[in-house]
Amino acid sequence: MKLPRDLSGQTLAHDLGRVGYEVTRQTGSHIRLTMPGEPEHHITIPGHTALKVGTLNAIIKDVAEHLNLNKEELMRRLWGGEV
Repeated sequence: MKLPRDLSGQTLAHDLGRVGYEVTRQTGSHIRLTMPGEPEHHITIPGHTALKVGTLNAIIKDVAEHLNLNKEELMRRLWGGEV
């Protein structure tokens, strides 16, 4: 499964809500999300109209690692079948 090429930061923040992340604050164009629980996990997403593929990949890898999933499984949970 390939990463989407036209995903915005706002859309990614919304999509990560499906796996338990909540927007805790926004400073300028950066969106801070938190996964409540023990341990608490924080990620920061740039609120750009189109995220760079490397940035998106790093965020997805970090979230997948925290959730003890592989990257492919997380992408299926976020965006369904083929992306």
